[in-house]
Amino acid sequence: MRTKGITYAGTGVDYSAMDPFKREAQFAAVQTRGAQNLIRYGMREVTPSRGESAYLIETKDSYLAHVEEGLGTKNKVAAAMYALTGKSYYDQIAQDTVAMIANDVIPLGALPLSVAMHLAVGDSKWFDDKQRSDDLIRGWKRACDLSCCVWSGGETPTLKDVVLPDSEVLSGSAMGIINPKSCRIQGDIQDGDAIILIESSGIHANGLTLAREIAGKLPEGYLTELPNGRTYGETLLDPTLIYVPIIAILQQLNIHVHYAVNITGHGWRKLMRASAPFTYIIETLPNQLPIFDFIQKYGPVDDREAYGNLNMGAGFALYVSQEVVSLVLRAINNDLPVLESEQYFHAFVAGHIQKSDRKRVVIRPKNLEYDGSELQVR
Repeated sequence: MRTKGITYAGTGVDYSAMDPFKREAQFAAVQTRGAQNLIRYGMREVTPSRGESAYLIETKDSYLAHVEEGLGTKNKVAAAMYALTGKSYYDQIAQDTVAMIANDVIPLGALPLSVAMHLAVGDSKWFDDKQRSDDLIRGWKRACDLSCCVWSGGETPTLKDVVLPDSEVLSGSAMGIINPKSCRIQGDIQDGDAIILIESSGIHANGLTLAREIAGKLPEGYLTELPNGRTYGETLLDPTLIYVPIIAILQQLNIHVHYAVNITGHGWRKLMRASAPFTYIIETLPNQLPIFDFIQKYGPVDDREAYGNLNMGAGFALYVSQEVVSLVLRAINNDLPVLESEQYFHAFVAGHIQKSDRKRVVIRPKNLEYDGSELQVR
């Protein structure tokens, strides 16, 4: 039985309202004449990529990937903390934005080639704050370096009466490539596959509308201290990990990944994003990060709502055969001297996959189950 508490839908972010639009848009997109134009250039679309995190186009020698993503409302937390502390945090939310884009490129095996910034403001005076602007530029550049890609450019429109005068909308797009073509992750999940979860660095960039709602209920707001002494605001602003180096090193080691999932919106429901009917059984959870304990306590947010919408300590998932599990873990956890990254990653075996007559995610330690009907992204 669910306890009474705050819900993501109750804060105005209702996936059951948004997902039907996304599906209708996909149906219309399939009917565009673009596919004929691709053929004219000796290319074709990879139809199974529709509904995945990246769209693929097949060329003679490689696959090209395209992604469009946005930060969401994490910049509102950064703005509030800037006003409270004098620290802008805009370098960190720049990394969040690039991470949202780059981490959506890699689940099909593509590596980012270029990332473009889209920064929309409500008033051109926004750019007068040099500390904020410089931090944003510095953070975006560093994040592109962490993503092993080039910063290609971008767009900075002033949208008066659309964006609030003292605010901004951060988003962007990316081009990616799969070369050689054998590196494509095709979704060939097998009965008995291991589920490897790679831990997150925090809330990342999903669920911030809910987190901001909680801040409004706290007497000290974003300056409320967690048990570890850090404030709620600074903890929310821990930058998102960029998982690109993991896919790159697994490709170098010729490890066949059956499927990969960027755990963002829809939380752990995303584990059943693949089309085929499987049951995804979770038996081991990641270390519980203080930010999620705090959100669940002060929302309050129950387990079903939390795991259904937040990453809850798991930022990325890999499905691989049992035979390669040891090698995958050693590579990601840097037990092999192969993964060169400024970031620290920790991966572990969380569970396994079973063939089923329907899609389900079963989280045994929490006695939770999500049915396939609760994830309608295709």
